[in-house]
Amino acid sequence: MKSRANGYVFALAAIVIFAIQDGISKHLGTLYPPVFVSMIRYWAFAAFAVALAARAQGGLKATIVTKKPALQVLRGVLLPAQIVVVITAFTVVGLAHSQAILAATPLFVALLSMPLLGERVGWRRWAAISAGLVGVLLILKPQRGTFDTSFLLPLSAALMFAIYIITTRLVSRADSAMTSFFYTGMIGAVAISLVGPFFWTALAPTDWVWMLLLCITGTSSHYFLIRAYDMLDAVAVQPLTYLQLVFASIMGVTIFGETLTTNMILGSILVVAAGIFTVWREHVVARRKAGLPPQ
Repeated sequence: MKSRANGYVFALAAIVIFAIQDGISKHLGTLYPPVFVSMIRYWAFAAFAVALAARAQGGLKATIVTKKPALQVLRGVLLPAQIVVVITAFTVVGLAHSQAILAATPLFVALLSMPLLGERVGWRRWAAISAGLVGVLLILKPQRGTFDTSFLLPLSAALMFAIYIITTRLVSRADSAMTSFFYTGMIGAVAISLVGPFFWTALAPTDWVWMLLLCITGTSSHYFLIRAYDMLDAVAVQPLTYLQLVFASIMGVTIFGETLTTNMILGSILVVAAGIFTVWREHVVARRKAGLPPQ
């Protein structure tokens, strides 16, 4: 019981820090190129991944061994690209609206799991996915009769992250979680470092403080999330992650002067409810296939 309680503490700490990280990303993303901001942040993340891998059983020598190098490279390139799109979405669309759309990621994962993983989706999950997509449409509903193309940014980010999750599931069949984490950091750092220097911009002295905070929140949030998953099942952690949408909305309104529409609030409720049900149902099906009793 103590372990589970600690797991919830770690999960909540990770979510709060992720929300703070989003706010800092939006602040820096409005002042500097998102690619540049993402590169500095990713350097810190890569150093964190190497440090964890060095402390893992067998050290770096064992961690770098992968049976799926092509998929690991794809994952490593996809995540920094997704982060660039997310930061751009925060600055163009806003924190609240972007997080509301990003909350639909589990629905995209469920949809993509059929053709890419060969999984079967039953009528219950189909119903949840349909309800969630209706929620996305509510969030995207034009206010002035024309579709705002800037919403394609968070939609693209959600789809990219869904593909990243699918590829992570594929490599997990052959590689350890630490190996995947190591390649996420190293390949991603190399990939974004090939592009980021072309966007290098001199930081104001005060913004170096914000950049340092971004790096600290980026590494600490992942550490706390890893600890949470060590103590809790994904089905217990996933519903808590939607609190990030709540925190992002609060920051968006109070700090950045964003406006929450009725459509966005109703759509977000639908998306979150559908996402929680989808993740729970995947957990139930997985336990059934493993011959375990439902929890």
